[in-house]
Amino acid sequence: MRSHALLLAAGAGRRMGTPKALVTGADGQPWVVRAISALDGGGCDRVSVVVGAGADRVEPLVSGSGARPVLAEDWAQGMGASLSAGLAAVSADDPHAELLVLMLVDLPDVGAEVIARVLAEARSRGAAALVRAAYGGNPGHPVVIGRDHWADLAAGLGGDRGAGDWLAGRPVDLVECSDLAGGEDVDDPATLADRNARGKHDDGPR
Repeated sequence: MRSHALLLAAGAGRRMGTPKALVTGADGQPWVVRAISALDGGGCDRVSVVVGAGADRVEPLVSGSGARPVLAEDWAQGMGASLSAGLAAVSADDPHAELLVLMLVDLPDVGAEVIARVLAEARSRGAAALVRAAYGGNPGHPVVIGRDHWADLAAGLGGDRGAGDWLAGRPVDLVECSDLAGGEDVDDPATLADRNARGKHDDGPR
């Protein structure tokens, strides 16, 4: 069953002080490259990355990692606008894909093992799948959405109305992954500092 990952990496990262796609870990690897590697290693057949803020710097990193950049012209309107652009691109470019693996760029500890576990559960459910990772019972990312739902999802997107609003109230199967990652989004330098204090090795924007 063919899967296509969509990595949302278009935001300006105002609280971080730089687009989060460009934040680097202690190993010097930008988060966008780390996320692409996780999606590839987790078994996604293709990876597309929605870019916006800092696109002139992010696009070369995406292309150099073997993924396809998708420019969201209206990225500043919110995550829903970015997801809408990405979903339209995936639908048009990969007609045989049955599973959309939705991932955020600011989840540096979500690795290939998490992707693989959630994707395996989704593949068992086919094109009707609605599956997402959970951490301590709390829903997180990645989210896998079967193609049967794509048209309905697209109709509800726009501005800042993203997948979270659409998923609310729908029967989503949760896959516990807290043994593999914390699933925490990292929005600002203070959160990065806290991660460092807890032994997480992401040293922030450079």
